[in-house]
Amino acid sequence: MRKKIVAGNWKMNLNYEEGQKLTSEIVNMYKDENIKDVTVVLNPPFVHLFPVKKLIGNTPNLFLGSQNCSEKAAGAYTGETSASMLKSFGAEYVILGHSERREYFKESNELLTAKVRQALDNGLTPIFCCGEPLEIREAGTHEAYVKNQLTESLFGLSAEDFAKIVIAYEPIWAIGTGKTASSDQAQEMHKALREHLASKFGQEAADNTSILYGGSCNPGNAKDIFSKVDVDGGLIGGASLKSRDFMDIIKSF
Repeated sequence: MRKKIVAGNWKMNLNYEEGQKLTSEIVNMYKDENIKDVTVVLNPPFVHLFPVKKLIGNTPNLFLGSQNCSEKAAGAYTGETSASMLKSFGAEYVILGHSERREYFKESNELLTAKVRQALDNGLTPIFCCGEPLEIREAGTHEAYVKNQLTESLFGLSAEDFAKIVIAYEPIWAIGTGKTASSDQAQEMHKALREHLASKFGQEAADNTSILYGGSCNPGNAKDIFSKVDVDGGLIGGASLKSRDFMDIIKSF
């Protein structure tokens, strides 16, 4: 049975005090409101990893993740952070291939293959992002475009390693643009991606893969989106910076 997952991506936001306050609120709400059967992952900037992990402690189903990792294991790579470092700080997940990393830092499918390998070798669960920009959506080639991202970065994995992957579909055209993807559009793409994964790894493996939606999900639309059969949760940006909004999204299953 697929995991239901809600992952909060803080991006480059919050100072130390703000991060501590938000984490404390989320942890306390999570416990008080008796959340069950939903895996929650907090993905703060690197500098927050240790203090956030301390606040999370051993809270069941509440995990620490990172927003990125290096494709290198170690060495003279100033400013980079390795997967083994993340693991040593208590991280369990890592977001890879986010649309902002692809766009602003020119991360290629080839580079992401190496990052996925590093994450897996160090016991981290990759939340692998894929998605299309507006011009690709309008051209009607979005399915082929996103399937290619999966093919080039993940299809070299063994079945055993692929079973450790979480997918996050990001309709880039629906992130911070004022445009929104409907729940039917989300379901259409999630179904297409699951079928594509099945073509390589088999139907059982595809059926067991959690595919998250990452396109401006909020408390107002989460319930509708999460009700779709192939949507297993969300990768949440702005709404993850507000504890009440984030908790309401978690409770939308």
